[in-house]
Amino acid sequence: MGWFKIPTIFTSYNHTHLPYYNPARQNLVNKSETQKDGAPNKVFRFLRRLMSGGKIDGGSRTEAEEKLYAWLYALAQSDKDLVFEYVRSTERGLSFAEAERRLKENGPNVPIDYSFPSWWHILWNAFFHPFNIILIVLSVISYFTSDSPNGCIMLVLVFISVSLRFYQEYGSSKAAMKLSEFVRCPVKVQRCAGRVYQTELVVQIDQRDVVPGDIVIFEPGDLFPGDVRLLSSKHLVVSQSSLTGESWTTEKTADIREDQSTPLLDLKNICFMGTNVVSGGGAGLVVSTGSKTYMSTMFSNIGKKKPPNDFEDGVRRISYVLVAVMLVVVTVIVVIDYTTSHNLTESILFGISVASALTPQMLPLIVNTSLAKGALAMARDRCIIKSLSAIRDMGSMDILCIDKTGTLTMNRAIMVNHLDSRGLSKEKVLQFAFLNSYFKTDQKYPLDDAILAHVYTNGYRFQPSKWQKIDEIPFDFIRRRVSIIMEREAEDKSRHVFDRVMVTKGALEEVMKVCSSIEDVDSGTNITFTSEHYQRILNMVEEISNEGLRVLGVAIKSLDTETSYQRKDDDETFESDMVFLGLITFFDPPKDSAKQALWRLAEKGVKAKVLTGDSLSLAIRVCKEVGIRTTHVVTGPELELLNQESFHETVKRATVLARLTPTQKLRVVQSLQTVGNHIVGFLGDGVNDSLALDAANVGISVDSAASVAKDFADIILLEKDLNVLIAGVEHGRLTFGNTMKYIKMSVIANLGSVLSILIATVCLKYEPLTPRQLLTQNFLYSVGQIAIPWDKMEEDAVKVPQKWSQKGLPMFILWNGPVCTIFDVSALLFLWFYYKARGVVDSMFFHSAWFIEGLLMQTLIIHLIRTEKIPFIQDLASWPVLCSTVLISAIGIAIPFTPIGGVMGFVELPLSYFGFLLVLFLGYLFVGQVVKRLYIMVYKRWL
Repeated sequence: MGWFKIPTIFTSYNHTHLPYYNPARQNLVNKSETQKDGAPNKVFRFLRRLMSGGKIDGGSRTEAEEKLYAWLYALAQSDKDLVFEYVRSTERGLSFAEAERRLKENGPNVPIDYSFPSWWHILWNAFFHPFNIILIVLSVISYFTSDSPNGCIMLVLVFISVSLRFYQEYGSSKAAMKLSEFVRCPVKVQRCAGRVYQTELVVQIDQRDVVPGDIVIFEPGDLFPGDVRLLSSKHLVVSQSSLTGESWTTEKTADIREDQSTPLLDLKNICFMGTNVVSGGGAGLVVSTGSKTYMSTMFSNIGKKKPPNDFEDGVRRISYVLVAVMLVVVTVIVVIDYTTSHNLTESILFGISVASALTPQMLPLIVNTSLAKGALAMARDRCIIKSLSAIRDMGSMDILCIDKTGTLTMNRAIMVNHLDSRGLSKEKVLQFAFLNSYFKTDQKYPLDDAILAHVYTNGYRFQPSKWQKIDEIPFDFIRRRVSIIMEREAEDKSRHVFDRVMVTKGALEEVMKVCSSIEDVDSGTNITFTSEHYQRILNMVEEISNEGLRVLGVAIKSLDTETSYQRKDDDETFESDMVFLGLITFFDPPKDSAKQALWRLAEKGVKAKVLTGDSLSLAIRVCKEVGIRTTHVVTGPELELLNQESFHETVKRATVLARLTPTQKLRVVQSLQTVGNHIVGFLGDGVNDSLALDAANVGISVDSAASVAKDFADIILLEKDLNVLIAGVEHGRLTFGNTMKYIKMSVIANLGSVLSILIATVCLKYEPLTPRQLLTQNFLYSVGQIAIPWDKMEEDAVKVPQKWSQKGLPMFILWNGPVCTIFDVSALLFLWFYYKARGVVDSMFFHSAWFIEGLLMQTLIIHLIRTEKIPFIQDLASWPVLCSTVLISAIGIAIPFTPIGGVMGFVELPLSYFGFLLVLFLGYLFVGQVVKRLYIMVYKRWL
């Protein structure tokens, strides 16, 4: 057979980079695209991608996925002889020399070609943040100006922030390594040896050494080391649960040519890397290995498609704004102060103090304390929090995508009914199904337990002690049925004869296949099993399946007492000419808590969507039971036929999406995030859920999940209970609300204070506060804010998802910031005109008065901002916040009256000034409340 120089489809379209370019194969791979997309469509698709700016919206496949689909479909539609030419192999297999050459060319056969970032790279990313840079620059300048304590505090805050982020990101970067667990096993391959006379040899090699063109031989229990085109098969049954999440198996066969309409994972002559053989065996041609397989293409975007975090982006933008304001304000203040003091060092030190006051130094501590507090609370609810930021995202989550199995349902079968061939309940069907399950010893399945439990709990007395088991034909995945041979003494005991029967139970199609008779419902006699009976039963089963029920068939056969069964030799012939009795139906019932939990989530503004690999009928049945609307449903194969716009619209409306592949789950999540602008949570526990878990804003798994799924999850539930998520949503909204309180009040207080200092510096001939006094004031205020994570939130604030608003914070500052500055200037004017504190000789008095006024003003801002109600009257803060306010205020007022105040340059203040402060702060609370109400009327929200 000739060797074609055919390129791999997974490289660039640039032919100069292809070592084995062949136009015939390139046309084969691109034929489907050419037929489906004309030139105008290609142009429109290019323009759409160009205008999207690389935004991942989930509506279309990537270029690598398109090439992979085209390649596998081309192989599935081709004859086996032609397939050898496509992969440049022969029916004898590759020679050892050629296999070695291809291994060097393609590299080891590992699932993902993923280079993990080094620890120093992750550390640098954690360190390089505008907020950290601000604090580091200020700390360095502080050391140069002999203000070591302030510089040390800022460096400690930076260390805490960088350490936490480095720890989280370094741990999560290793998650993709778990994928290699799927393919670490020896593989049998057929190779040819000899230069003149070639001999076919079957050798065992490591899966890492398998190359495209190898012929692999597989048997039960083997994992496929790559994507394989079947060459021969015998009763081959494969489990694709690692890709689809479906628990049932799939039959594969080599003697078929597929067409383009068959879903990729349903191709009968293609087996995929990571799937395993359940029963049967055969041989196949490896067509793709390593990073070019379906599994690797599916997982190749892990870690790359996580949506941007709005909260972190918002904090970063605040940092940029603070840097800009700081450069302008501090420069102006330094220049003005130098023109009056003519002391450059003192002016620079004063400027640094102002910059420090402008920086919300406690932001890392407040944020991480709030998140840690939420993590501890969720730990008490049996949750493991891997990513602290996921708690905050839980508060913003407005859509929860969940898998049906084990989350909404009990993940166990319950028997529903026992029906004859006409759909009527018949006890005889249950009796023999029970006896089959009772005497079965080879391997009991959950359906056997369901039958036994139904009989015992409903009071049936079938007296199995009167029967004696003779033999058993065990279940296998080829026959998909189990038969029990048993006998009992006949009713005529004087004759000492026995009734011997064989009872068969299993997949309905397989049971009906071995039946030649059927029990007539009316007469009770056995009649011929006709095609009409067969079709009637199939129609009845279709209706039953549409209700989400599973079905097993039951049949019996009378045997002579002399009849013996030779194990393994005559299963097919022995299980023949049987009498069909009826059906047993089963259902995986929904959890009692699921309906209430979904209702409570809906009350909190979180909509549920079911994304499952199970059948649509089963998903609809379960969703109806738990109260999820099923007016808009769709399946994975239907989504494949939609264009991008229709895809997004369908995902938006659908509440139940069934028969989804892992990549389809990923695209659904991305569509909801980008086009729908939702914060999406995803609850999954299988390998097939890893893509969606990684891409979701909040990835949620369970303790019993696959190791890969747990690695990609942000939150791990120790129990499969949606009620735990409700507590997580509440903790998340409390954390988000308290964090936003700090950000808004600190930015307003700091900006208002700095603007007041700027105005005072311009009006006065001296500094309104010395650098030491300003840093002390800022330190006391910052310490007072530590209690904010323990504050409470109003009930209305936790009823709806909380999201970061890009326009919200600037408008909030513009509305509320000037109020603080106006009353600071009012205090300045009062000191100027009433106490005549205008000259340098009055500076100590002014410093003392301005220090107390500024500290109390910033402390009161906490109470004004934290609630939309009237503070201290309609709503009180939590006791930690109240205690913090009283303590910091008392310390600030007391300092000028202590020896410490003398060292800092303070003097005692008259009682009349405190009377003025009382009036000033009452006025501030009144005006601030009026502005608050106007703001709420305009923007319909507060925090």
